[in-house]
Amino acid sequence: MIDLIDDKFKEECGVFGVFSKNNLDVARLSYYGLYALQHRGQESAGIASFNGEEIKLHKNLGLVTEAFKTEDLENLDGHIAIGHVRYSTCGANLVSNSQPLVSSTKFGQIAAAHNGTLVNADVIKDLLEDAGHVFHTTIDSEVIISLIARNAKKGIKNAVFNAVQAIKGSFALVILAEGKLIGVRDPYGIRPLCIGKIDDSYILSSESCALDTIGAEFIRDVRPGEIVIISEDGLESINYSEKTNCETCAFEYIYFARPDSTIDGINVHLSRVKAGEMLAKQSPVEADLVIGVPDSGLASAIGYSKASGIPFDTGFVKNRYVGRTFITPDQKMRERAVSVKLNPLKEIVEGKRVVLIDDSIVRGTTSRHLVESLRKAGAIEVHFKVASPMVKYPCYFGIDTPYRSELIGSNNSLEEIREMIGADSLDYLTINNLLKTFGEGKGFCLGCFNGVYPVATPIETSKDHLER
Repeated sequence: MIDLIDDKFKEECGVFGVFSKNNLDVARLSYYGLYALQHRGQESAGIASFNGEEIKLHKNLGLVTEAFKTEDLENLDGHIAIGHVRYSTCGANLVSNSQPLVSSTKFGQIAAAHNGTLVNADVIKDLLEDAGHVFHTTIDSEVIISLIARNAKKGIKNAVFNAVQAIKGSFALVILAEGKLIGVRDPYGIRPLCIGKIDDSYILSSESCALDTIGAEFIRDVRPGEIVIISEDGLESINYSEKTNCETCAFEYIYFARPDSTIDGINVHLSRVKAGEMLAKQSPVEADLVIGVPDSGLASAIGYSKASGIPFDTGFVKNRYVGRTFITPDQKMRERAVSVKLNPLKEIVEGKRVVLIDDSIVRGTTSRHLVESLRKAGAIEVHFKVASPMVKYPCYFGIDTPYRSELIGSNNSLEEIREMIGADSLDYLTINNLLKTFGEGKGFCLGCFNGVYPVATPIETSKDHLER
């Protein structure tokens, strides 16, 4: 199996939670919420529900629509539920590694789902194993739920508080325990998490688009370093970290999040349009047509067209029925993988000087195929513009990135990359201009661009722990 678009960062995970005070069908709401978050992970999906007596769990490999049948949802009765869609940034793609995870303690059951990656998971895991704990999965999330379970006798509030003080890295957590729904965001807010309401019932979600899907009202984002505890008494907020500084992952806006989501006050679609506008001012070129690479490059292409005055049109048709991976019989078909998913519109690009906008370049293989396909379709010039800075460093915080040696931007100059992908010109949005598209007042994790991370990272050779 191969990645159709191996020139992109792979998705992370999505989390969702419901606390009902109005007899809501929490399992179905979670199902539709996860469906809205499907773009964040396509390997597995799961929902855990609490009916006042026990936590019930159903999870399976595949898309949300594949993982659940009607009877599965009917069995997940209760007034609280948490859900998860997964892309494996650490741990193999097994049902046992799927989330939510449920742990039984003598003080009751605990369920948890996690988006992100811990940089000190191995250290904590070794300490717990030395104390006699047996792990059943290879994912960071079990480290978190084990820490919570060890302190369960102190009550869930104190158990969660102590656990999240011990872990380092990126995390957006939803937890179900003691008849409460709990949400936690890491001290830097690297991974998104927001709060919504349906009447008196509360929702937690990785992105606001899922709130819209189920008809919930957006209330606010969970703040960096905040624990929110939702119970029959309403919502309680606890700040567990004094050193907080919002540094949302910049790639949430560039590529991961759905365009109709708003994260930490920034609308994803508008930020991408602004990135295209900024790119047109930074890197003007004489051309006849602006096109974008579906889907996340389209908004920036619209922005580039708007700012440059060069007409925008559809340059590629996307086959929406091809999954992220598929079986290829031979090398020749492997090289055509991009054409299977993206095919140029010859009638639009033939005889034109084309500006091609994409959100990012990771390895460069897809970019080369796209340029070649446009030339075969009759484009006389192809100017490649990237609506983000050059990716030079791996991510340690929940994105499945290649090693630094595999990143085209880490090992080649701008001119060398231009030659490798075969474009007439190439430019990337600068970091300063990227920050201008986000506006003032908050920070962002830019580690994959400049190597400066909010949290101290493991050395490059220990990146294996993310893929164990």
